[in-house]
Formats: sequence, structure tokens, C-alpha cells
Amino acid sequence: MSVFLILIFVAGYLAIAFEHGIKINKTASALLTGVLCWTVYIYGSGEHEKVLESLSHHLGNVSEILFFLLGAMTIVELIDAHQGFGLITKRITNRNKTALLWLIALITFFLSSVLDNLTTAIVMVSLLRKLIKEAETRKLFAGIVIIAANAGGAWSPIGDVTTTMLWIGGQITALNIMKELFLPSLVSLLVPLVFMSLKMKGEVLPALKQSTETEVEGFNHANTMLLFGLGALLFVPVFLKTITHLPPYMGILMALAVVWIVSEILHSGKDEEARKTFYRRSCPE
Repeated sequence: MSVFLILIFVAGYLAIAFEHGIKINKTASALLTGVLCWTVYIYGSGEHEKVLESLSHHLGNVSEILFFLLGAMTIVELIDAHQGFGLITKRITNRNKTALLWLIALITFFLSSVLDNLTTAIVMVSLLRKLIKEAETRKLFAGIVIIAANAGGAWSPIGDVTTTMLWIGGQITALNIMKELFLPSLVSLLVPLVFMSLKMKGEVLPALKQSTETEVEGFNHANTMLLFGLGALLFVPVFLKTITHLPPYMGILMALAVVWIVSEILHSGKDEEARKTFYRRSCPE
């Protein structure tokens, strides 16, 4: 059985790695690999109940990550739907690629330590869509954002789900992790940042502005949604540590509920069709 499991895993891994060559989406390959591995395992072990219990345990761990991700993404989209991030982007006027790269990287680095690396990456990539028109340049900036978000999240007890759980469990203290990991985290950002700066030349093309109608309607509640959205994300570690000790995905679901209710209240004066039109137009493509 072990040989078959290894062969299936290796074949699936190769299919994922060579996605473009074989022209099969890596998600499909990963799904097929996972199901085949569990199928071989359950038939080969002969202990169906034990295998099913193990499957449920692993599915629960994966589901926690998915719920956290979906909750964070939905909060970001709600803020974005009300043009909340426009309050930030319209204050970033520098078009020099190198200067903009450093500005975005440093904002991401420190924002990630306050929120968490996953949420920060989502927020900053959303901002890049509004700041940079060229797809290739945007991808390079997005790469630095991911590095900066992970580096920033590493030195804070609330910057990463893993460190948050260690902090809650008492394995680390806030002061020690900040003192010991700030400089290494900063260096891990500066090295690729300097390298990328040497390759960046010229100025970025600004992304096209949204329609006036969407902008005006969204900016009516931009301050409120940005305040509640970021506040709700900041509330997640407080909710986890000092109030409930529940896992991160429960905190993000609580935050999502609050932001969602605020959004509904802001649009309570509109008729049903107008509300549907607003949310439909605001949904990502």
C-alpha cells in the first residue's frame, strides 16, 4: 500500500509542477491525487472507522484555513465595494517604480504585524490593482508584497496564524518574539527589496479610474467601512486571546458578521433592487 501511495503522490506532485506543460489545472490534479491517496489508504488499511476519523480530523484543519481565508477576503471585498481603500490609494501619488516599491513593501511589512500576513497580502494586492495598470509590473509588486507580508507577520504575535496560536498557548511572549525576530524579519525583506529595486526603471502607469457613479456612491461610506473593516480585523487577536480562546477562523467570522451588519445598515435606506445592484456591481470579476 505504501508503494502505491508514494507513486500516486509523486505523479500528482509532478502534474501540479508541470501544470502548463500538460495543460491540466493544478487544482484538478491536486483534488484527484488527494482522493486517490485516501481511497488506496482506506482499502489497504482495513480499518475504515479509524481512517474516516483521521480524514475528518485533517479536513477540519484544512477547513479552518479556508474559513479564515474566505472571511478575510469577504471583509476586504466589503471595504473595497465601498471604496474604502481609495482613501489610501489616492494619497499614494509617487509614480516612480523604485520609490513606489519601497513604499508598498514597508506599508505591507508593518501592516502585516498589526493584522496578519494573509489578510495584509489580500489588502495590498487589492490596492495594487488600483495603483498599477501594467499586469507584469503588478505581478512583480505582488511578489514583494507576499515577501513583505510574511516577513512582517513573523515578528509579531498576531502577524501570523501560527504565532497567534503559539502566543495563545503560552509558548511565546509578545515582547520576546518582537525583540528576537524584528531584525531578521526586516533583513529578509530588505535583501529581495534591494535586488528588485536595481531592476526597476521608469514610472508605473496608473490604473484606470472607476466610473464616477460608483466612486461617488462608494465614497459616501468609505470612511465608515474602512474604519469598521480594519477595526474588525484588528479585533480578531483580541477576540481570540482575551475573550474566548477560540481558533482564528471564529474570530474572523465574528469580524465578518459585524462588518456585514454595518454594510447592511448603511444601505438600509435604499430599496431592495438598488442594494442588489450595488453589491452585484461591487463583486470581483
